[in-house]
Amino acid sequence: MSILDAGLLRDDGGGVPMHAGTVAVFDGPAPTYLDLVRLLLARLSLVPRYRQRVRTVPLGLGRPAWVDDEHFQVRYHLRHAAVPAPGGAGQLRDLAGRVFAQRLDATRPLWELWLVEGLRDDRWALITKTHLGMVDGVTGADLTSALLDALPDRRPPAPRSWIPAPTRSTAWHLVDGVRDALAGPAHRLARTPAPAIQADRTGMSGRAAPTAAALVTLRRLASASTRALNGPIGPDRRWEWADVRLADVTAAGAGAGAGAAGHAVVLAAVTRGLRDLLAGRGELSRDRAVRALVPVAVPAWSGPGPSGAHPGLPGVRVRPALVNLPVGEPDPVARLARIRDQLTETRGGRPAVGARVLAGLPGFAAPTLVAMGARLSPRFPQSAVQAVVTNVPGPGTARYLLGRRMVEIRPYVPVAGTVRISVGVISYLGRLYAGVTGDFGAVPDLGVLRDGVRAGVDELAGRARDERTGVKPPGCPESPPRAPTGPD
Repeated sequence: MSILDAGLLRDDGGGVPMHAGTVAVFDGPAPTYLDLVRLLLARLSLVPRYRQRVRTVPLGLGRPAWVDDEHFQVRYHLRHAAVPAPGGAGQLRDLAGRVFAQRLDATRPLWELWLVEGLRDDRWALITKTHLGMVDGVTGADLTSALLDALPDRRPPAPRSWIPAPTRSTAWHLVDGVRDALAGPAHRLARTPAPAIQADRTGMSGRAAPTAAALVTLRRLASASTRALNGPIGPDRRWEWADVRLADVTAAGAGAGAGAAGHAVVLAAVTRGLRDLLAGRGELSRDRAVRALVPVAVPAWSGPGPSGAHPGLPGVRVRPALVNLPVGEPDPVARLARIRDQLTETRGGRPAVGARVLAGLPGFAAPTLVAMGARLSPRFPQSAVQAVVTNVPGPGTARYLLGRRMVEIRPYVPVAGTVRISVGVISYLGRLYAGVTGDFGAVPDLGVLRDGVRAGVDELAGRARDERTGVKPPGCPESPPRAPTGPD
């Protein structure tokens, strides 16, 4: 188990739930519980980690390890529930919020799947929970990707038998843990790519030499940010959601001379939501930004794949980027331009993995990428980041489960450390679905952020329409000045 995975498990053990999830809604009729059991038994071979549990090393001598669960029972992980009448979005959201707030059982494989019936219009839902330590970019796609099909008439596969690997003794794990603790640093140094540890001809090591990306990160960290959003978090969560038309996002990016891609528009909409939240608290300041950790997908490097490269997502690596969201800027087009400039600077001339490429990855990669992005948050100093925003494009064609068409999917991204707010975004079938998570006690006004995300897209799309028709918004300058990168 990697150091990062061990840290995520330690955080979870400290009372902070460290799982990501989704809520997917399907057209009915709902499958039976036994139908889903059979499907799981057929597809779990695609995600072997979902039959493994965590084995700790006695006395903490070494990192925990993944071992096959000799007592694995799929019925423990598949739960069955129904929402009360009228079975609307509010009832499903409340149920999902309660499910996401509960920690996973650390003595079993760290995932749950909930079949939810009783939705109006003959619909049903699946709620998934997966610990971030399981989606490590090495073991393969997550469960959602394994269960969904691209065709409605694909016959359900037959269940496959499985025999767990023999369990090693406690003494073996103790010896292995001690050996790992003693030899681990040397092994990690041996696996470090040569350019990172060799000195160049000028005498400066490759690792010490400042890179453009590092300088960008340091400059953004040095800028003033709104620390009022940071603070301790408890075990309970608030979870809200919002959705907008993807066509409005596209129009918002193309309008008002911004020329911004959808990713910049999403961040601008989140900026509007955070601006409204801070204004409602009386904590909005023009000279301070909200620093967001924004995972981005980049082409995977050649050679041994780093942590974050994913065999189920060929050629893709997820890495962190910092974006200072200009909440103090009153003009929405100026906010969008500043975010667009930061994203351009972040790439530093390097190619980015486009939305079409990500949407065309094998399986349904969006939930996997959301979870991989959420794993990056604990790697940053928590006081330096005020929010996590993960935006992932989904496929442009429908996905099916046992012949039922998925009509909506909403992501859940956890909060951790002193970062009390996270936003996950997935696009699917012409709509953009946002899941907004907040600490229950610290963010009672999470609905303001949710509504602000919708308003952020609407205002930019409206400005684009005004630009096309020649209508000048009240108080808008003739040509908004191009703002510098980052906050003032």
